[in-house]
Parts: sequence; C-alpha cells; structure tokens
Amino acid sequence: MSKDLTWKKLSSTYIHKGPWATLRSDRCLMPNGHIVEDYYVLEYSNWVNAVAITEDNKVLMVKQYRHAAGITSLEIPGGVIDEGETPLQGLRRELLEETGYQFDDFEHLCTVYANPSTANNQTYCYLARGGKKVQGQHLDAQEDIVVETFTIDEVKQLLSDNKIAQALHCTGLFYALLKLGAL
Repeated sequence: MSKDLTWKKLSSTYIHKGPWATLRSDRCLMPNGHIVEDYYVLEYSNWVNAVAITEDNKVLMVKQYRHAAGITSLEIPGGVIDEGETPLQGLRRELLEETGYQFDDFEHLCTVYANPSTANNQTYCYLARGGKKVQGQHLDAQEDIVVETFTIDEVKQLLSDNKIAQALHCTGLFYALLKLGAL
C-alpha cells in the first residue's frame, strides 16, 4: 500500500480576488504532523486549447503579445472556459472567436496542470479536425491576435527550434503529433 501524502487544509485566507486570478494563503497539516503556514495558491479558471487542423490539413496557430513574459508568442488557439461551459463548449467558442474557424470533430488528448505546486487550474487539450472558415475574428478588447497556418512538418520544426514558448501548448502539440503518428 502506498503512503498517503495528502495535506489537510486547516484554513484559507483570500489575499486578492480578481477577474483573472485569485491568491489565497492556506494553512495545512502534512501527514507527518508538520504545520505549513502561508502556503500560497493561485486560483485560475480552467483553460482549454486545441491543435486545430483545417480541412486542407493545415495547423492553425495564433500570435499574440503576452505581457507578463514580454513576448509575442506563437500558440495554439484556446482560452479560459467560461462559467457554466464544458471544456468542449469553451473550445468551440474560443476557436470561432480567435480564428473564425468552426470545427465539429474533436478528440480529447490530455488534461494537464500548468503548475500544480502553486496553481489549481487544469488545461484540457484537444485535437480538432476539419476546420472551416465561417466568419471573421470576434476578439475581446484586450486581444490582438494574428492567425497563421502551418503544415505538420513546419510545426514539428517550430517545436524543434524552440519557437513555441507556451509550455501547455507544446504539451498539446506533442500529444497531437503522437496521436497523428507524426513523431
């Protein structure tokens, strides 16, 4: 039988509650009896993204500025799952808003944590196939997104050249390339 490593949360205090992130401080009891004071946890909404392949077999990628890192980032489309949405509903909405493409063929690839030591949210990664351009972009006020398309070989080269900086997006891409037999 394996050892139980689960901490017991004794109390929580919220330090900041905002629309994009919430910070709390937990007081916890470890199984060995040690008390952990002020363990900081970032609460974020869950996210969803997709390796989105168009009907002409191109991979949709988006470029946007990421202020926290100070970079323009090449990413796969996706975003926050809104309150009341399933991951798939959120993904359909995000794909349409960010790229103008509609997809009907989805396969769940993985569910991962960005950083389970300090953040509580999950990212749901999908493979979407057969996308068709049906509208223009419908971006939020703080979004300025450029849509680009790449072949699967070009995406593999971008990964090989370390040109995709977002770790969760690399994860989704690697799972999709495995699923497609492209690795």
